[in-house]
Amino acid sequence: MASFFNNCYLRLLFLRLNTYMGLLIKNIKGLVQVEDDPKLRVCGKEMSLIDTVSDAYLYLERDLISDFGPMRFLDSNPGKIDLLRDIVIDASGKFVFPSFCDSHTHLVYAGSREGEFTDKIRGLSYEEIARRGGGILNSAMKLNETSEDELFNQSMVRINEIISQGTGAVEIKSGYGLSPESELKMLRVIRRIRENAPLEVKATFLGAHAVPHEYSGRKHEYVNLVINEMIPVVASEQLADYIDVFCDEGFFTAEDTERILMAGIKYGLTAKIHANELAFSGGVQVAVKYNALSVDHLERSGDDEIEALKSSETMPTLLPGSALFLGLPDAPARKMIDAGLPLALASDYNPGSSPSGNMKLVMSLGCIKLKMLPEEVINAATINSAYAMGLSETHGSIARGKIANVFITKEMPSYEFLPYAFGSNMIETVILKGEVIK
Repeated sequence: MASFFNNCYLRLLFLRLNTYMGLLIKNIKGLVQVEDDPKLRVCGKEMSLIDTVSDAYLYLERDLISDFGPMRFLDSNPGKIDLLRDIVIDASGKFVFPSFCDSHTHLVYAGSREGEFTDKIRGLSYEEIARRGGGILNSAMKLNETSEDELFNQSMVRINEIISQGTGAVEIKSGYGLSPESELKMLRVIRRIRENAPLEVKATFLGAHAVPHEYSGRKHEYVNLVINEMIPVVASEQLADYIDVFCDEGFFTAEDTERILMAGIKYGLTAKIHANELAFSGGVQVAVKYNALSVDHLERSGDDEIEALKSSETMPTLLPGSALFLGLPDAPARKMIDAGLPLALASDYNPGSSPSGNMKLVMSLGCIKLKMLPEEVINAATINSAYAMGLSETHGSIARGKIANVFITKEMPSYEFLPYAFGSNMIETVILKGEVIK
């Protein structure tokens, strides 16, 4: 309760427009993921390394990280802060992390799909549920019946949820519309989120998420619709940063994916791909061929996929929450890291296969299920996932000049405790763009 009132007091202080100089967090037990020379991504063995500063301070000015270091440096230079104008937070016994970057979500959706959750328990597979009209097509039906305002209101509840859990940047995909009108509705909602929420938002057009009922047996015609009608409008209205395709068994082939990506790239949309969740689809190779920013899922990946990724700048992104929820094999994270690849982690927040945007839990699953070290999952959920969103120059680490997106934990013995305590809420204070949010 005391923490709640302290945070309310801090928010009131921020309302003193143009009267404060900055925000100082002092006596930090551990300042995690610091960089003097920021990197775009971390690969292979380097993923097991994390730079931290013990007994540290962090100074934020407006929406940027201004300075950090050991407390002894701050104490020897008292002119660095102005106690009459700066806000000061004492983080004794606590850790400060850069905010999570969640590079793969579908959190703009209508309603929920807990009925399918029961079907899974009874033994139906993801593909069987989809064939019965469930899955993505179920979400598409609900979304088509939901107004844009209601869709925005539902989505903002989820946005506020993930902010409270430490996420400071999120990529949101369309893909539950599956018609020109509904796909545009989703993307307009994502734009409204970007305009109204304090975290960074990237938008991805995923018209090729599934084939609608009315195009059953006529997938080629639906691909043409995506290419000839949807992409030009999405691009002309500047509604998306990226274009994505669900390249997998029962959805879109590698050939379909190439056609759609080429059309999107022509209109200035950067490629991203869902690949190899259900089968060896060839999606990884397509991603590398078209310089995709990321290729996501990868539960079915072998030597050929790893070899293709080694010669690329595409970020392999794993979604362990989805694999857990669907009972899929775990992606070969250890093999990928040992081969020298970078890895990102993301939540895949969606109503059917991963109804959670909790990146702290995703890190825990990275450790428990994928056998990643705590340092590796921290890198995968911050700097590498920022790369997978095109944001690693501004987000994903504690570096001077980067956006002031951080969170303060509750008292903890070590930074490893964050993924270790998989069921506990250890995030006490959230700061986005230099402002205390929670």
